[in-house]
Amino acid sequence: MLKVETVECIHVALPTRRRHQWTGLTESIGGYLLVKVRGSDGTVGWGEAPVLKDWGGDFGRYFGETPGTTREVVDRYLAPVAMAGAAENIVALHERMDLAIRGFPYAKGAVEMAVYDLVGRSLGVPVHVLLGGRARDRIPVTHSIGLLDIDAAVAECRQVVEEGIRTIKLKVGVDPERDVALVRQVREAVGDRVDLCVDANCGYRTPHEAIQIVRRMEPFRLKYFEQPVSGIARVAQVARAIETPVMADESAWNKHDAMDIAKVGDIDIVSVYTTKPGGLLPAMEVAAVASAAGLVCNVNGSVETGVGNLANIHLAAAAAPVVLSCVVPVSTPAAEIHGRLAGIYYTDDFLATGMAFEDGAIRVPVEPGMGIEIDEDKVERYRVRHGSSPP
Repeated sequence: MLKVETVECIHVALPTRRRHQWTGLTESIGGYLLVKVRGSDGTVGWGEAPVLKDWGGDFGRYFGETPGTTREVVDRYLAPVAMAGAAENIVALHERMDLAIRGFPYAKGAVEMAVYDLVGRSLGVPVHVLLGGRARDRIPVTHSIGLLDIDAAVAECRQVVEEGIRTIKLKVGVDPERDVALVRQVREAVGDRVDLCVDANCGYRTPHEAIQIVRRMEPFRLKYFEQPVSGIARVAQVARAIETPVMADESAWNKHDAMDIAKVGDIDIVSVYTTKPGGLLPAMEVAAVASAAGLVCNVNGSVETGVGNLANIHLAAAAAPVVLSCVVPVSTPAAEIHGRLAGIYYTDDFLATGMAFEDGAIRVPVEPGMGIEIDEDKVERYRVRHGSSPP
């Protein structure tokens, strides 16, 4: 029986390529918490909590987490129960974590990811095999454009399309006139061969406002409209009034939310995360509910570093209804970036080698565990030490 013998939390901060902003976000991405576990056979596994204090469910239904709260929850409550049973039994791990403390899905997800990595490496199989098998071997990447100046956004869109990206997501939800102008100018710049999506992050005040704005965008062909307003019923109201498919994100955290979305109808797409439901196993449950209800999915995230993004890739590979391009980074260490922008949000990464990016898609790793080694020298370089400023 494989046991978890140690659990270590490491606060890190990767340098960003540029500020990545969306409606309601007030802090920088990349200041996250890594979780490192060591097994009784000497094997090491890694997980990540890409925690942001501003990120939570609509109407405050779920709460933001921070590196500080996550470290406290992991050290005090989750580490002891992670070391209490067989590492291979992920179901029992979740039961113990939920009994130890309510909520804190990002903290639980980080521990669970690390244990999955540990078990996969120990057994010599990739994590997607532990999740039920690989439904696809390539994960198309959606490149996300934050709340940038329109000219800068258009220039970046042109470059990432040249680098192979075939789906672009534009952050909107602040200024309707800017939002419509952005969609128009990006469509003119990239042509018809690229899919465009917009994400308001609950930024529009009412369903009627969202309906009016997206109708002005629809002539420029939108793949989907993500989370226009807060609340499942209000998102469905928007979906009923427009031609563009609508995606639930802030409204879709766990399998129970997915069931509510299925019941209300009209919403076509659910964004699945490794983190919002509390790990890979509950994320697969969200995908199962979506599949049963005839909904389609992508995998989205909180702009993880390579540690957490590996979990995204294995989830996207294993979850059957994830048929849409995924909003995930192309995690790449500094020496391999070579000026590329497609999927690049940080100027460096913790992965020893970059994810294989070909024709706008990431090739799913097939090596044991999460599949790419972690560069522990980089972890030390970007470690945030008490009393110091992030690098």
